[in-house]
Amino acid sequence: MKLENKLAVITGAGGVLCSAFARELAKNGACVILLDICKDAVDAVAKEICEDGGKAYAYACDVLNKASLEAVHGEVLKAHGKCNILINGAGGNNPRCTIAHEYYEAGEETREDIKTFFNLDKDDFGFVFDLNLMGTLLPTQVFSTDMIDNDGVIINVSSMNAFRPLTKIPAYSSAKSAVSNFTMWLAVHFASAKIRVNAIAPGFFVTKQNEALLFQDGKPTARTEKILRATPMGRFGKPEELLGTLMWLCDNDASSFVTGIVVPVDGGFSAYSGV
Repeated sequence: MKLENKLAVITGAGGVLCSAFARELAKNGACVILLDICKDAVDAVAKEICEDGGKAYAYACDVLNKASLEAVHGEVLKAHGKCNILINGAGGNNPRCTIAHEYYEAGEETREDIKTFFNLDKDDFGFVFDLNLMGTLLPTQVFSTDMIDNDGVIINVSSMNAFRPLTKIPAYSSAKSAVSNFTMWLAVHFASAKIRVNAIAPGFFVTKQNEALLFQDGKPTARTEKILRATPMGRFGKPEELLGTLMWLCDNDASSFVTGIVVPVDGGFSAYSGV
């Protein structure tokens, strides 16, 4: 029960990875506050945690709306107290910003029947970029006020895209690179306030967002085959394989001198050159 009497706020808590984070933190004694734009998703996670003997409370929240975040923060502060741990897990890609081809093909600049680099919509690109970067900035602005001089912990969720940009998803790759850089900036800015800021960069995990790209009719797609060839361990990660890193970064004893790092949990993907 290392996190007993700690309050952990998790954005994007209705997703596969962040719901696993929530269960682990609750199992280790934390009271977890589950934030997601989809209330039904976090209600289900909170119910499961409570049935297992943990403490969890679900709130609908839009991480791109500071007023929404401030309203939830006020409710949480009144009902449960100050935030000790913030996990910025909201993010992801959107099909509107996924292009058709990995490499430029002749004539693409005039095609309108497929999504190409040239006809990417500025608003679609901005939505994906904002969801990941602004969706990290705004919750941090709101909830970090609880942590000042209180040994706070902020954990952002980056990606392998920050190390090696993936084809077809330029907005997501750019945004996650920005999240990693912002993590380092925050770590320096908050060091004097006794707030540690780090990030986890997952490799390839099967989630609701990417499942359709990775499998069709239950069979691996060509993109899946490329991913696994570039992952030395030859498989996708499992959500529970992120939890050791999560708990280490949350533990103010075990990682007391660790701030400003981005930890790959990727089966060797970021280390592999392809030859």
